[in-house]
Parts: sequence; C-alpha cells; structure tokens
Amino acid sequence: MSATATAPAQRPAAPAPTPRARRRARGWSLRAPLLPALIFTILVTQLPFLFTIFYSLRSWNLLRPDSGAFAGLDNYAYVLTDAQFLGAALNTVVITASCVLISMAVGIGLAMLLDRRFAGRGVVRTLLITPFLIIPVATALLWKTTMFDPVFGLVGFVLTPLGLGEVNWVAQYPVVSVVTALVWQWSPFMMLLVLAGLQSQSRDVVEAGQVDGANRWQMFTNVTLPHLRRYIELGVLLGSIYVVNTFDTIYMMTQGGPGTASSNLPFYIYQRTFLGFDIGQSAAMGVIVVIGTIVVATLALRLIFRTFMSDQEAKS
Repeated sequence: MSATATAPAQRPAAPAPTPRARRRARGWSLRAPLLPALIFTILVTQLPFLFTIFYSLRSWNLLRPDSGAFAGLDNYAYVLTDAQFLGAALNTVVITASCVLISMAVGIGLAMLLDRRFAGRGVVRTLLITPFLIIPVATALLWKTTMFDPVFGLVGFVLTPLGLGEVNWVAQYPVVSVVTALVWQWSPFMMLLVLAGLQSQSRDVVEAGQVDGANRWQMFTNVTLPHLRRYIELGVLLGSIYVVNTFDTIYMMTQGGPGTASSNLPFYIYQRTFLGFDIGQSAAMGVIVVIGTIVVATLALRLIFRTFMSDQEAKS
C-alpha cells in the first residue's frame, strides 16, 4: 500500500512596503523618543493655559466665596478698557524696547572690542560675562542699595559734581532705574551673540575691504553690520521674550511704584491676583498677554527664518 505525500501549500509572500510607507515608519521611529518630552510639555504648559482660559470666563474673586458665576467675555472687556492695565502694557513696551535696544548697542561695542587681540582678553571676557550670571534678585538689590541709594549710592557720588548727588533715582525715575539694571544684566548676553557672529566672519572679506581702502567706519557699516544682521535679530527676539516677562527686578526695586508708574504686565497681573484676589480678571490679563506674545514672536521668527533662508540661497 503506497501513500502519496502532498506538499504543504505555500503562503503568498507579503507585499514589499512602498517607499512612502518606509518613510513614514522611519519618521515615526525618529519621533518616538521625543514623544515623552512632548507629552510632558503639553501637561506642564497647555493644561494650565486651558485652566487659565476657563478661569478668565468666570467672575471669581477670592474675597467673595459665593462668586464664580459664568461671565463670558466680561473680564476681557473690563481688562481692555482698564487704564491701569493699558498703562502697564505701555510700561512693558517701553522697558522691553529700551532694555533690548540699549543692551544690543552696548553688546555690539563690547563685542567689537573683544574681537581684537590684547593681553588679558580672556580675563576681560570673563568679567564682562559675570553680570549675566548673577541672579536677577541680587542684581536688583545691588542696583537699589549700592548704586542708586540717595545717600550712600555710587551713582550719586559720581554725579555729585553735576549737582545730582542727592537724586533718589528709584523713587523719582523708577522706569529709568529698572531699565538701567536690566541693561547691565542683559548686555553680556547680547555681547556673546554678536561676538559669535564676529568670529564667524570671513577674514578674506575683511582683508579685501582693507585692500580697497575702506576705513573702519565703512568696514563696520558695509561689511560687518550686514554680516551681523542674523545675530542681532536673534538677540533682539530672545531678549524681548525674556525681558517682557521681567518680574523680580521690578518687585525688588520699585514694587511697581510710585503708584503704578513702573508696573509692567507680569507685575500688574501679580497685583490683581495676590493683592486684589481677582482670579477672573487676572486670568483674562494672562490670556491677553500670552496671545500678544505669541503673535509678536511668530512674526519675528518668520522674519529671522526668511533672513536665514535668503542668506543660504545667496551662498548657494
């Protein structure tokens, strides 16, 4: 008796993945390690912002336990017509613009000096970076007590021959005092960015300009400054994002005073929250500030990216 063996049926081969599927799988394999950080960022930043939006739509004051009713957009309408809020917004623009522009000008000057070779350049560079490494609270106390004190301050001592020795700078010129302290703190940051740009400049271009007979001012305006444009724009953007959130310097130096003369938006929001206990209005202020910051930062980033892309196209 003979038995015939039948060969097992072969399964059809799986189709090969398409190039698009391979690219998608590779993309997800590259993104997967970043997912925990993305989830953490969403939990830490976006959920609190959603709660802030929720609170901004309610009339909630901690001094009135029975409050908390839905108010719609009433808080936003009140905030946008509040004279103190508008004054704080104006102070924010003035302090931010003054600090960033003056710090950038000082940073460019210091970077031009440090780009030259001289004895002790490393020590001088370290000393100039030091103000940026000091915590803002210590910086504010230093300028308030050591520099601007009307009796024992160094600024008054230096300005005594000019008849300004007894001026109470913090009380009479609070915005100027705050801007001065911020400029002292942020100038080293601008200097480092500009110095990185100077050291990336091609020496061949500089030597070609010198051979053509260009003086130092012409070299700076026609060669060096256009090359530094990307670094200056980046410094202005980063400086604006950080300085617009200044709180500790104002809190330690002026407390927003006299009155609200030196209050910026973060400090005014703090006053409405922890001194006025109005959660709804302070939340509405926070939402408005965040939206305004996002709009300005987006426009600035597009300008910077456009500059980088145009430079790359010119090099290619």
